Amino acid sequence: MKIETNKTLEFDKILDMLSDLALSEKIKEKILNLKPYMKETDVLRHMEQTTQGKAIVENTGSPPLAAMTNLEKVLGLVDQQAVLTVEDLNCVGLFISACKRMKSYLKKSEHAAPDISAYGASINDLTLLQDEIAISIKGGRIDDRASAQLARIRRKMMQAEEQIKVKVNQVLNSNKAYLNESFVSYKNGHYVLPVKAQFKNKLNGSVIDISASGNTYFIEPASVSKLQSQLVLLEIEEENEVRRILCALTDLVEEYLGQIKINIEAMEVLDFIFAKAQLSIKLNGIPAKILTTPEISIKGGKHPFIDEKDVVPLDFEMNSDDKRCVIITGPNTGGKTVVLKTVGLFSLMTQCGLHIPADEATFCMQNMVLCDIGDGQSITENLSTFSSHITNIIEIIKIADEQSLVILDELGSGTDPTEGMGIAVAVLEELARKNCLLLATTHYPEIKSFAKKEEGFINARMEFDKENLMPMYKLEIGEAGESSALYIAKRLGLPQSMIERAYKAAYTGEEKNPNRMTYDMDLLKKKTAFEKEKANATQSIQKQNLKTEQQKVIKNKFTIGDSVTVYPEKTMGLVYQKANAKGEFGVIIKKEKHLVNHKRLKLVLPASELYPEDYDMSIVFDTVANRKAHKKMQKRHDPNAIIEIKKGE
Repeated sequence: MKIETNKTLEFDKILDMLSDLALSEKIKEKILNLKPYMKETDVLRHMEQTTQGKAIVENTGSPPLAAMTNLEKVLGLVDQQAVLTVEDLNCVGLFISACKRMKSYLKKSEHAAPDISAYGASINDLTLLQDEIAISIKGGRIDDRASAQLARIRRKMMQAEEQIKVKVNQVLNSNKAYLNESFVSYKNGHYVLPVKAQFKNKLNGSVIDISASGNTYFIEPASVSKLQSQLVLLEIEEENEVRRILCALTDLVEEYLGQIKINIEAMEVLDFIFAKAQLSIKLNGIPAKILTTPEISIKGGKHPFIDEKDVVPLDFEMNSDDKRCVIITGPNTGGKTVVLKTVGLFSLMTQCGLHIPADEATFCMQNMVLCDIGDGQSITENLSTFSSHITNIIEIIKIADEQSLVILDELGSGTDPTEGMGIAVAVLEELARKNCLLLATTHYPEIKSFAKKEEGFINARMEFDKENLMPMYKLEIGEAGESSALYIAKRLGLPQSMIERAYKAAYTGEEKNPNRMTYDMDLLKKKTAFEKEKANATQSIQKQNLKTEQQKVIKNKFTIGDSVTVYPEKTMGLVYQKANAKGEFGVIIKKEKHLVNHKRLKLVLPASELYPEDYDMSIVFDTVANRKAHKKMQKRHDPNAIIEIKKGE
């Protein structure tokens, strides 16, 4: 299979979707290079994994997979005898934690999905290593509990710092006349006093820093220098002890390195399986039945890149009995190419162990899916559309065999109709001799006749509603279709006078072909006024529905009590009133009420996080007088009660 086939059939888009659902970079890359499996046992195994993975996700929820982004790099450092940092060890700890959760997750599904759950048994229990890392590292640094020596050193450091602070404060209190400020500063690792420049010699100590203006000297008093030296030595001891602990933890990781790598392999396999499972859920997919005999059957197939509300389900079948070569005819805009792409795409997906969006499906093993769809024009080689088609077809004929699926769109087009038809028939005969499964589209009536009488060939058509001049996008196997070109041209806006001239040129000349369809010109004329009225009414309804939907979305964009930022001023506000017909929300900004367009607002915190449930919002937004008046009116009618409503409320 060529890479061009992936793009032509949009299989590359499926791989992109699947890759986005994986977490591991290694698996993402593997997916983007995924190719159909050539052994039936491999296809069946991978298909069953997808099916069981889907069952687990649907019954148990999303799997607790780990991204493993930096894990390979960390383990590489261990192999190089490097000492791991706190961040590196945290990465290992998080992975081990994910492995434990995955074992527990798979344990819940061992009856529903035994094959996938078995991977849980291959995940090693690394609790001892995880506990050592958890005890030693807290808050992004080596914890005091990591060793008794480290705890002792840090306790001494705290005592030394307290003694330094006491000494410095004593000097500060007795030398305030010499200082610019009455507080202790910390400069370059030293506790210092801000001494006025003219008194720098009055205070016994070491100058640690000088202000930019030169007016202040930051001096460490001589009385604390000895304590500071002790603190520096303790800091060196601390650093050495921390490094010793990191080395010990790195050695422990190295001890478990083999088991960690086994866990990585298991998690990567599960990442691949669950990515396929989630793709199936996303596409509402099913596993196709796999055969080795030449047969393809689809019921209710939906192309994954056509909007679900627009797609027409596809029913399709071909086999080695009397439907080995299917020739589809019908109008240009009738969906013939979609049928080709759906069959080809589903074949590739199935043979990669992926579920397909259909009600039922059967696919046979293929050694290649070969296709020529679209004009494929090569600018760099300066080939015409026809030349490009023929170049592709020649290559297909060379390599196709009885295990191949060949898909050809608009066979013989792009050249003189008579010669194009002749070439099309010759290509079909040659591919039929190769005994491959063949799916092709054409407009030539002669090919319809050829397919009708030739053994192994069968006609199919895309249905067309002449009454409403609309394609049905539905495939019917067993009957040849009509191009319906004049009907479609009429629907697309070709003037009536030109339609009539085209009709005369095509069907009333001396060389009129009696086998071709005839057009009901009265029907074409009769539909003109109806089409306009129908189009106008539909457009009006669509506009109104769109407007209503937009208003509904805007109205629910913010809730009363939400904290928002108002742009472009970037001021804070609280929503006190739902959106009006203009899309303006009532917002309190600096104790004043304003109407602000929803486009200028951005949510900071929702009301649900700011206020408890059933909170009386009038406490926030209403005046005390108004709230009292409301309460009175709820109890009884009071003609003297007044509720003030300011402009904009």
